[in-house]
Amino acid sequence: MSDKYRQESVTLATPTRIALAGIGKIARDQHIPHLAASPDFDLVAAVTGHTPPGGVPGFPTIDAMMAAMPDVQAISICTPPRGRLSLIRQALDHGLDVMIEKPPAATLSEAQAFARAAERAGRVLFATWHSREAAAVEPARAWLARRTIRRVAVNWKEDVRVWHPGQDWIWAPGIGVFDPGINALSVITRILPRPLLLDAAELRFPSNRDAPIAADLDFTDTAGVPVRVEFDFDQTGPQTWDIDIDTDDGRLTLSMGASRMAVDGAAVDVGDEPEYARLYRRFAECLATRTSDVDLSPFVHVNDAFLLGRRVTVGAFGE
Repeated sequence: MSDKYRQESVTLATPTRIALAGIGKIARDQHIPHLAASPDFDLVAAVTGHTPPGGVPGFPTIDAMMAAMPDVQAISICTPPRGRLSLIRQALDHGLDVMIEKPPAATLSEAQAFARAAERAGRVLFATWHSREAAAVEPARAWLARRTIRRVAVNWKEDVRVWHPGQDWIWAPGIGVFDPGINALSVITRILPRPLLLDAAELRFPSNRDAPIAADLDFTDTAGVPVRVEFDFDQTGPQTWDIDIDTDDGRLTLSMGASRMAVDGAAVDVGDEPEYARLYRRFAECLATRTSDVDLSPFVHVNDAFLLGRRVTVGAFGE
């Protein structure tokens, strides 16, 4: 991704009339409150089979929404990744600009098709990675750019029962622990100066699920620096979202999902602006400059893990 991603924010002359597709936990926890606070967007409609946000009309399809509200200009898609292709096609057919939650799609080829379709339609597509907007990501990237990296260790471990209670879609093939794990991959592909290559992987599948509950990935970057990545979706107690990077000039530590930063144990002030506030500001910049932002590198690494990973069956998962 180019450094123009980090330009000064651009405020739209008039707020964009935006709709949300998929009113689940992430939409209610993050998208709706941050849209309400944004000067760049007016949330005017929802595409959902559930109850729409208060004061906003709901529609079963994008086609139905546009028939009733042809002045909607953009849509933010927060549905699970399977089935997005038809949603995005409908949105582009109606001339809407599109923002999508991570992971971008069910398959890499599908995600690539999204980008091509948006380009053909002349519309903006923003494939988001919310963890890249964590407060410490850009300070860490700048700090590492001036140093030689020796080793990277990623520990991204959380409890699926807390973050996705009763959500069957999380266990669809190709998802599982990579739903949170792709957040870590989105951070390291932003802050590390060179591309990563997967050497080996182990994926641990519960005997009663079609997606892994844990994974260990061993990368090297193109200069041979080792990058060890460990994911777990069954961690009870304290949750862990840490990245440790040893350099020739000290150890950089990102914690709490890259919202905090320390160097050799000393905290660095990186501010506390919320990730989704930054995401919607970035979408406004994309709209103002009519520029798409579709970086699929974290998703490529997930696909590589499934291609190369050794599958291990572990005990059954239960809520």
